Amino acid sequence: MKITDLKMIHIRPRWMFLKIETDEGICGWGEPVVEGRARTVETAVNEFRPMLIGADPLKIEHLWQGMYRRTFYRGGPILCSAISGIEMALWDIKGKYYNMPVFEMLGGAYRDKVRMYGHLKPTGHPGDFPIPDMLKITDKRLADGFTVMKYSIIPPIRPIDNMEMVDKVVERFAAVRERVGKKVDIAIDFHGRVSPAMSIRLLKALEPYYPLFVEEPVLPENVDEMVRVSRSTTIPIAAGERLFTKFGFRELIEKQAVSVVQPDLCHCGGIFEARKIAAMAETYYMQIAPHNPLGPISLAACMQLDACVPNLLAQEHPGMPDHADLGVGILKTPFKIEDGYIRIPEGPGLGIEVDESKLDALRFDGTWDTPHLEFEDGSIADW
Repeated sequence: MKITDLKMIHIRPRWMFLKIETDEGICGWGEPVVEGRARTVETAVNEFRPMLIGADPLKIEHLWQGMYRRTFYRGGPILCSAISGIEMALWDIKGKYYNMPVFEMLGGAYRDKVRMYGHLKPTGHPGDFPIPDMLKITDKRLADGFTVMKYSIIPPIRPIDNMEMVDKVVERFAAVRERVGKKVDIAIDFHGRVSPAMSIRLLKALEPYYPLFVEEPVLPENVDEMVRVSRSTTIPIAAGERLFTKFGFRELIEKQAVSVVQPDLCHCGGIFEARKIAAMAETYYMQIAPHNPLGPISLAACMQLDACVPNLLAQEHPGMPDHADLGVGILKTPFKIEDGYIRIPEGPGLGIEVDESKLDALRFDGTWDTPHLEFEDGSIADW
């Protein structure tokens, strides 16, 4: 079997799908994209075309190493996202060729369903929004069956901010905690928007409300600072969405900077690379919670990983606030939340079927603006 073509499709709201075709009529799907940089990733995918066309798609590790090693400037979001989407599609092809799910080829199922966490952010609110709006989304998430929820801290926050800001952060979390009770888990994402000094203060103030974890309390560039913040609190710390390949995760794991590792399968190198990262985390008794703000193909890849790793905490679900099903109008069988879980697809490859007849109506040009944040004095805040 040989690869004959690579086709990329830009899909609203900000996704890019990759279809790899073969001479035996088997095709595989992947999602190679960096949010807001889809056209750039598309260029990177096309640069791999000469080495992929005519290659055996079943030799996944060989092709992965060839793509990663052929460039002098390795790693980074663009290269690794291109490789990730290609790798997903290759696993999809391989599973269809052998008529088995990807998780069977990675050691078999450890579980038959995956606990999902949903987001508490109203559509169309890039910045601050009222707590009652968040509580309406909370009620919808509860009705959808979610038992884990997450929201992002409201920026911007000054490197050393005042007590009023701390009280506002706590007030929001406390309101959600009161609404969901003690059996539902709540996580909060600082998104690297908070300085180490303010993170330590905020973590102490949030401890009484028992967050499941706090994500990226500081920017990921300085692991030692992540360690310092992590040691200051009883709240589990999570990070990893902006790291690439096992090499990028090594220091974070070895220094035990986090309790929860969050590889993004669209960025970290793909399914098998994420499996290696999960194994590294397991040696330090860390949990994994794969990051996924993207589309249904990305979620399908995550589900294959989630099925076979023993140290899974929960899976990020990127569904829109108005419905919990992901893949409606794209997948022939959309993912559906049932009592806070999605059952592992048992079909071959990624376990999904893309309804190609529906994709034309969802195409767009691939451009997407990334906003930036400013303080009142016009200085730029961390995104």
